[in-house]
Amino acid sequence: MTQTIELPALAGRERWTLTHSSRAHAGGRPDHPAIICQGRVTTYDKFHRDSNRAGHALRACGIRTGDRVAYLGRESENYYVVMLACAKAGAVLVPVNWRLTPAEVDHILRDAQASLIFVDDEFWDTVATVRRQLPGLRKVIRVDGADSDGEPARGAGLPAWTADQPESDPVPGTGPDDAVVQIYTSGTTGLPKGAVLAHRSFFTLPHAMREDGVSWIDWRADDVSLISLPGFGVAGIGWFLHTFNAGGTSVIMPQFDPQEAVRLIREHRVTTTFAAPAMLQMMAGERGAGPEAFASLRKIAYGAAPMSETLLKQCLETYGCEFAQIYASTETGSVSVCLPPAVHHPGSTVLDSVGLPCPGNEIKVIDDAGHRLPPGEIGQICVRTPARMLGYWNLPEATARTLVGEWLHMGDVGYLDEDGYLHLCDRINDTIIVAGQNIYPAEVEKALAAHPAVADVAVVGVPDENWGESVHACLVLRPGATATSRELLLSLRGRLADYKIPGAYHVVDSLPRNPSGKILRRTVREQLAERRNSPGGNAA
Repeated sequence: MTQTIELPALAGRERWTLTHSSRAHAGGRPDHPAIICQGRVTTYDKFHRDSNRAGHALRACGIRTGDRVAYLGRESENYYVVMLACAKAGAVLVPVNWRLTPAEVDHILRDAQASLIFVDDEFWDTVATVRRQLPGLRKVIRVDGADSDGEPARGAGLPAWTADQPESDPVPGTGPDDAVVQIYTSGTTGLPKGAVLAHRSFFTLPHAMREDGVSWIDWRADDVSLISLPGFGVAGIGWFLHTFNAGGTSVIMPQFDPQEAVRLIREHRVTTTFAAPAMLQMMAGERGAGPEAFASLRKIAYGAAPMSETLLKQCLETYGCEFAQIYASTETGSVSVCLPPAVHHPGSTVLDSVGLPCPGNEIKVIDDAGHRLPPGEIGQICVRTPARMLGYWNLPEATARTLVGEWLHMGDVGYLDEDGYLHLCDRINDTIIVAGQNIYPAEVEKALAAHPAVADVAVVGVPDENWGESVHACLVLRPGATATSRELLLSLRGRLADYKIPGAYHVVDSLPRNPSGKILRRTVREQLAERRNSPGGNAA
């Protein structure tokens, strides 16, 4: 039975800020768990007071409205205390993917013009490496150590740094349309771009769902959500913030592990979560996974890859709850299209789609001239959503290409059917998605092209049963040159995060290109599909 809990109303748009949510829940349910992480429980009252002190501490050390504050570390209550502290100080949080190399971290900190960074002990050496090249990074604060105006130093940690600060509510003077987080996502140049999201991005969807009287995806005050995706991406931080704004409990995993996920669902009576299909498949295969372990679940949302009917049938039997597929991006700020639970059943005729526009959202498909296409005709997908990003940080031209008026150009090709369901055909931007992680081919190609044996290279995603896609590289070698797969792999170590490194290397005579010289990636993928099982396909 669903328990109904009355909380201070968050419906008014002027209340669509994380600072208001924090104050409302601390007053309405102070002893209710907001976060559970590795056995540690943080109540809403403690969450509010800790983030208040941290917000005051940020202001005391010179952080002002609009300043960028970075965080490099795994999921924990500390991460979300810092996130909320930034909101209360009027600063903008810049979460950094902890899987990145020092060079990649350097780019994000430099591009964001971060003036302060919080860092976990595990990634201390990375920050120490890049710190000397970033004069604008004035302060480094160790989550479990001291702050430093110069070289990072060890010490007493985040609690000690905020200990002398007041617990009163900071007054940042920010509203629903002000920036609160800057999430880096791959762009057409291969370098990550900072998509700036406002407070409203984390309020519009639940509000529109309630207004429309549907519950395709919903968050409730009595929910216990498993946060299994990293908070440096919009999926992880978004699922947490939607749960937080509803007054629910978030069970946080520092890193996804299927066995641990099953244990946490059973132990904490988890009711809802978001995961990639590959994660759900791994969890379902764990010993102890079954109806008893998952009896508390009411709804699972999934995305980043389609779910086959075979896997869906397995999941429906194993998890015994509702499923909803979502279509979104960092730029949309929240879910824009949803395949509702009601159509998730074997034999459904719309399982090959990504769903219907969510309430408050609109979808159109356009041709090259920008004209809206009728149902059934393939073109570029555009989304109009109130949760959309404010823009790319310091990239007005890129923003103008992606955000045209109120419409986000998604970079995906697809069509709408007669019933309004959206079907994806291909991705214009050729982003490769491996277990929910976005990889842009141009970045990998640039690194491979630096190898002295490589004359030409194309990187594409190939369907993978476990991870959605895997990264494959097709290479043309220079005359007389040789290169083994191992040599190519080793040349990328330390230059790219491990998940970006191709899992296979194929030597070819030439790469298909159009008249303007652009690589025809779809043709590359088709050629790979024909030769994937050929033993002569890899560099030797």
